[in-house]
Amino acid sequence: MSCKLLLRKAIKLQLLLVVLVHVGLGHLTAQPVPPAESNIPFLVTFGPKAAKSYGDDDYSQVFFLSIPVSETAPIYIRVFDPDCGGEHDELNGPADTKVKFSIYGGKEAYSHKDARQNDPIGNYKSGTLLDSKSFDSSEKYDNQWYSFGPFDPKQGEKIDEFNSYIFKIVADGIEGNDGNLYRYFFSRSSSVNIAIEGANAFSYEWTFRMPTEAAAVSHLYPYVTDDVISIQQYNFDWDDDGVIKIISYEKKGEWVKMSNESDWVTSQHTISASERNSSLDIQFAKIRERSKRNNNVGFSVKNQYGQFMPFYSIPIGGVQKFKYDLNLIDRLREGERHKGEKVYK
Repeated sequence: MSCKLLLRKAIKLQLLLVVLVHVGLGHLTAQPVPPAESNIPFLVTFGPKAAKSYGDDDYSQVFFLSIPVSETAPIYIRVFDPDCGGEHDELNGPADTKVKFSIYGGKEAYSHKDARQNDPIGNYKSGTLLDSKSFDSSEKYDNQWYSFGPFDPKQGEKIDEFNSYIFKIVADGIEGNDGNLYRYFFSRSSSVNIAIEGANAFSYEWTFRMPTEAAAVSHLYPYVTDDVISIQQYNFDWDDDGVIKIISYEKKGEWVKMSNESDWVTSQHTISASERNSSLDIQFAKIRERSKRNNNVGFSVKNQYGQFMPFYSIPIGGVQKFKYDLNLIDRLREGERHKGEKVYK
C-alpha cells in the first residue's frame, strides 16, 4: 500500500473517531479543560523570553472545540485566570508577560494541516479570527473568568465527516518571561459554567502543570483507532519528577523514555489488537523522593503514520485499565526495577 493511501486511510479513521464522539457519547458533556479526572490543575503558556527549562518549548498552545451540528444555541468560550501575574501564575522577577487568547472558526480553522501539529509553525492560525484579547498582570481577571462570545455554532468550521462545527483556541505568549496558568470551560452561559451537551475538546499537544502533592498522578487519554499498531510518545522537561507510563488492558505500567530539563525525548510502543478502539491511560506519577514543585510538562503522541493523535477531554471508548491498579508501593518497586531495565524502544 502506498504512503498516500495510508495517509488517506489514517485521515478517514480520525474523522470516524469524531463521529464516535457524537454518536456513541452524545449524552456526555464537555467537562472543564483540563477535566477533573485528569488531575491536571492548569494548562501553561509562558512569555517568549522565558527559558525553555521552565517547561514550555514553544510559548503557544492550541485547543479545539467540537460542537454537534444539531446545536443552535449560542456558546461561550471561558478562560479561568487569564491574567499573568496573580495567585496561580509562575513569575520570574517582576510580572512583565502578556498572553493573547484568540478564537478561530470558518474555513480551515481545523482542516488546515498546520493547525493539527504540535508546533506553532506555518499557518497554525488558519481560519477566520472571531475574537481575541491579550492579558497582562492586571488584577481584574486574577482568579476570575473571562468569557469570549457569544458565538453561533455555525461560526465554527463545519466538518461533515465529524457531524460537527469546530472552533480553535490559540494561547500565545507575546511578551515577557512569566508563566500563565489557566483553564477553559465551554459554556452555554457567559456568567456561569453550563456544559454543552455532546461537545468535546481536544488538543494534539498538552503543556500543563503537575499537581503539587508529592505522590500525585495525572492522566492523559489518547484514543487508539482500530488501525494503530504502534505509537511514538514525546515528552518535554519532565525533570525526573517521577515516572511516565502507559496503562492499558495489556500493560500494567509500561515505562516511557523520560526527558530531563528542557529537552524532548521519544520512545516507541507497540499496540496490540485488544488495546484498540479505546483510550490509553498515560500516567504521570510523581514519586515522593523525587517530587518537584512547579513542574511544567509537554506531551504528545504520534501513530505509525506520523500523525499526531488528539487527547480528548472526554476519553473516547472508555479508559483502559489493567486487572488491578498500582498503589504507591508498586510504583516505588517499579522505580527500582526501571533503573536496570528498558521497556521502551
